[in-house]
Amino acid sequence: MSTLNRMFRSKRTNKEDAEHWIGISDMMSGLMMLFLFMAVAYMYYVQVERENIKEIAVAYKDTQVEIYNDLMKEFGGDLERWHAEIERNTLEVTFNNPEVLFSTGSPELNSQFKIILSDFFPRYVAVLNRYRNAIEEIRIEGHTSSDWGTLHGEQAYFPNMALSQGRTRSVLEHVMSLLTTGVDKEWVRSNFAAVGYSSSRRVLDSTTQAEDATLSRRVNFRVITNSELQIRNIIERLDGNQG
Repeated sequence: MSTLNRMFRSKRTNKEDAEHWIGISDMMSGLMMLFLFMAVAYMYYVQVERENIKEIAVAYKDTQVEIYNDLMKEFGGDLERWHAEIERNTLEVTFNNPEVLFSTGSPELNSQFKIILSDFFPRYVAVLNRYRNAIEEIRIEGHTSSDWGTLHGEQAYFPNMALSQGRTRSVLEHVMSLLTTGVDKEWVRSNFAAVGYSSSRRVLDSTTQAEDATLSRRVNFRVITNSELQIRNIIERLDGNQG
């Protein structure tokens, strides 16, 4: 009799064990399906965001080309006499002749540079007016060589920083005075920034890699489109989700 009891108990135990493992198996299958669903959903989200980046990048490229073409159409005939150039990839209008721009060590605009800016800036604003919705910021950037009299390196860097900042501020003050409408002045106040880089972005000779002190002393107007900000925000969202 005891043998039969043991057999029945053994069968019940085996049945309970089987049911127990079936329950765990079902739970694991459910978890696997949940994780699979989460993985597929995330992959879909990443794909959508990548498509968004692609669309923004295409629009960014198109806008870059349009702004560059309009700037060249407006100023192409003036660049040589202004000693200026327009960079396609960065949308920088750069004035390169330091003797025309400022006196050595001075933040005050030379009279010839004031004449150039009086011709350039109202037309520049008129071109950019067409792209206000696509523009994040316009920077007036000042650059110097790495020398300051007999000083070099770090000793020259900070005096040149103050000089480059003073020069871009002088440029911004002057061009603001050229605008005749309150709407344009408000837009410039809201969207233009004056930035001095000292000698941190020197121009180097392509062959010797030595500093070209003359070309390093320059002022440029650079357009930054809001496409860059949109792409950066999407990338930050993706990085945040991965974290």
